[in-house]
Amino acid sequence: MRFEGQNSDKKSLRTVTGKKADFPELAKDCVAFANAQGGRLLIGIEDKASLPSADQRIKPELLDTIRKRIAELTVNVVALPSIVQAENGGEYIELRVSRSQSVASTSDGRYFLRVGDRSQPIVGDDVLRLADERPGRPWETMDSRVPRGQADGGKLEAFVASIRNSDRVKSSVKEKSPDELLTHYGVAEGTTLTHLGVLILGTASQRRNLGTAPLVQAIKYDEMGQKINKWLWDDYALSPVELVDAVWREVPDFRESYEVAEGLFRRQVPAFDEKVIRELLVNALVHRPYTQRGDIFLNLHPERLEIVNPGRLPLGVTPQNILHASRRRNEGLASIFHDMGLMEKEGSGYDMLYDRLLSSGRPAPIPEEGPDSVKVTIKRRIMKPEVIRLVTEADGRFQLAQRERITLAALAQSEGLTARELADLLEVGNVEELTPWFGRLLSLGLVMSAGRTKATHYFAAPELLRNSGIKLPTTLKRIEPHRLQELVREDLRRYPQSKIGEISGRIGPEVNRSQLKKTLAELVKLGVAIMEGTRSGARYRLTD
Repeated sequence: MRFEGQNSDKKSLRTVTGKKADFPELAKDCVAFANAQGGRLLIGIEDKASLPSADQRIKPELLDTIRKRIAELTVNVVALPSIVQAENGGEYIELRVSRSQSVASTSDGRYFLRVGDRSQPIVGDDVLRLADERPGRPWETMDSRVPRGQADGGKLEAFVASIRNSDRVKSSVKEKSPDELLTHYGVAEGTTLTHLGVLILGTASQRRNLGTAPLVQAIKYDEMGQKINKWLWDDYALSPVELVDAVWREVPDFRESYEVAEGLFRRQVPAFDEKVIRELLVNALVHRPYTQRGDIFLNLHPERLEIVNPGRLPLGVTPQNILHASRRRNEGLASIFHDMGLMEKEGSGYDMLYDRLLSSGRPAPIPEEGPDSVKVTIKRRIMKPEVIRLVTEADGRFQLAQRERITLAALAQSEGLTARELADLLEVGNVEELTPWFGRLLSLGLVMSAGRTKATHYFAAPELLRNSGIKLPTTLKRIEPHRLQELVREDLRRYPQSKIGEISGRIGPEVNRSQLKKTLAELVKLGVAIMEGTRSGARYRLTD
């Protein structure tokens, strides 16, 4: 069980007991959960522990204290504590926080939002965005005033069949009648369809009357940026579920392929990965704000595909954390797409994109956020086809986890990356969070390292690169320390009284400045070189 994430967190019992009890910190997390999708706080389980101590007992009156303090310190937060007995007999408090129907805050006027496993502060204009994204009643659940009986019969039949044939749906749900399924998935309420119901089951005219139902345009450009072809889905005849299949099926570029060399042989590879395209289309349809008008654009360029969606990313999600942050803007639509098998489980869609693209020798997707739109770019051609062979063989031998494949493929496409560069690529906050991404790669010898801390340089094992036929340019990135010392000594022999920037410029950018600074300090310590001056004015020369 995962205790710390989008919908759960752990707290020490000291947070709510003793003289150093920190109820304001607890209130902050309750506000963050209330402004997201709700969640639970497990109080009484320490960091790095999965269970409370076996002899831990909770006094019932502590629940009243928690209820009272949370009510005093928050606004629009509903939090219900209860005592739970763990497997080992120890007790802890489960504090369940409901999703707020309006904007929640602390009593002193601070706003927070749960993003991934962190409670992030919301300030400035983002407070207004939070209010806009949280209407009293979500758009999906609003009454469309379309009677249930006027739903499109074909779409209703297909919807029921998809749910009953899905391996992601419980048997108890599959046994429901069609009317009960509509209520269960929030596509109908009472005698009428909801807005979500019209999106999924409505007729073209009913969908048009919504005003914000999705329209899709695919535009093809030549090398000069001129439009040469166009496909439109603008008649509202298709539901979001049907649009995914239609776009993939009707754009011929998605079925193009080209040859790549593989040793003495050549093989055909698709220009676009079907799973990647479908996932990007699903993301565009599921996560767009349905209170905002605007078409979805697929811009097909000779070397890339851009998918442009109206509206900004959900509050708390940025291009820098999109690989890890998980926030559903349209809960009901996401649930239907997931149960129909059309999208990955929550939080794993972008992991799959990185895995499929990097493992096939292509760069990672590039997300960009504009003032009122989001664009995701993927490359059309495989940059390093040898990476496919490398990852396939390594996966076949060791059954790599998804994150291990992503990391290995990223390193195999480059001469190697420093810990900081890899952390930026994988969108983790600091280098300490890279550990789960490496998994067994280091112990299996698939990845090697040189250096320490943030300057640690990681690279795919040279033997792997040779066996797969990957040819990377020879650089100084992985130069051994004693060889770098000799290189610096030769440079100072030719150019005495040099500043560190001047030495770096001559040696080249492959050797980062911190590595060079460490080498110079070592030469000074050994008495080989002399430093004259301080800080930016320091100059180096060899000893006489």
